[in-house]
Amino acid sequence: MATTPKKLPQRLCTGCGEMKPKKELVRVVKSKDGEIALDLTGRANGRGAYICRSLSCMQAARKARRFEKAFSCKIPDEIYERMEEALKGHE
Repeated sequence: MATTPKKLPQRLCTGCGEMKPKKELVRVVKSKDGEIALDLTGRANGRGAYICRSLSCMQAARKARRFEKAFSCKIPDEIYERMEEALKGHE
């Protein structure tokens, strides 16, 4: 009996809209107390959305307000700026 190869989990990038392997993406998480931040470990509790490790995808998601739609809340500019700075260090 042949074993089937393990399927890699796929996630949709919030910025470019492409399906990519979960390991290639960065998770953005909204915690229970409403704090939104990059989750570089991928293990933080809360609602998650995924984005490519590129600044262009982050800016596209910000412009189209995709994180606000995913998390059903208004996101202040300083949170986007903090996430963009953190993403620059992990590209």
